[in-house]
Amino acid sequence: MPKRDWPDSFAHPRYWLTWLAIAAMHLGAWLPWRLKLLAGKAIGLLARRFASRRRRITETNIRLCFPELDEPQQRRFVRETFIANGIGLLETATAWCRDPEHLRHRVTFRGQAHRARLQAEGKGALILGIHFSTLDLGGALHALYFRADAVQRPHDNPLFDRFMSRARAPYFDAILDRHDLRGVVRRIKAGHGVWYSPDQDFGRDASVFAPFFGVQTATVKMTARIARMTGAPVIPLIFHRNPDDRTYTLEYLPPLEGFPSGDDLADASQVNAVIEAAIRKHPEQYLWLHRRFKTRPQGEPGFY
Repeated sequence: MPKRDWPDSFAHPRYWLTWLAIAAMHLGAWLPWRLKLLAGKAIGLLARRFASRRRRITETNIRLCFPELDEPQQRRFVRETFIANGIGLLETATAWCRDPEHLRHRVTFRGQAHRARLQAEGKGALILGIHFSTLDLGGALHALYFRADAVQRPHDNPLFDRFMSRARAPYFDAILDRHDLRGVVRRIKAGHGVWYSPDQDFGRDASVFAPFFGVQTATVKMTARIARMTGAPVIPLIFHRNPDDRTYTLEYLPPLEGFPSGDDLADASQVNAVIEAAIRKHPEQYLWLHRRFKTRPQGEPGFY
């Protein structure tokens, strides 16, 4: 529900479940690593069983994006996706409720030179993020090496929004509303890196239809617009949990070449290609649970 419809007092009974969720996140953050993985797996499997709407969305996305997989392979993929996102909830809890320094020994960080060079020259950058299940933990661990700003969508629940924003604040110099274009431009021009994840459906007016896993996908034009307004490079940042389920890899890729080109479709296609290539390395860790293909070209039926 919209924020204006929520009670003003956080003591109101409507917030009690939110308080319980926040308490559970604090508890989950301090679980031993092995228990954290087991709890995350259990959460994922329970969500797969009972969150039928999210399961249907995930099944649709995987069917669209990986048509080369047969039905049993797609079912396994769905299962692995829910497990990865269940573990991701515990990783988010860890990022929000504990000092990430205790995980530094688990991180391999590649491509640091791409960002370090820009910092040495006092230049800002648009950091291209991706909605992996590890997103928030990636942000916390990234802060051990580089400072940045972040763009986020405020949560509809005011209490959870306050908790989320306060939890993220130590890892970012500024947290900007996704509609605050002026703020993003100002921060980049001042030499900051701004972490921005464009891989969600923001509707027809803000988008152009560009290929993503072979599907014509509503892709925001804002990435190219920000790059054009600031003259800053766009550098992709990818983050994933390694197959051992104990370590992580964080990597800056080289800045996008010839970007922006001035052609909205070409620019959106370039961004989608980079994101798709990153997802294919660890596809089960992507947030397939959201309706990435909600907005369709005019006259085309919906997928969901």
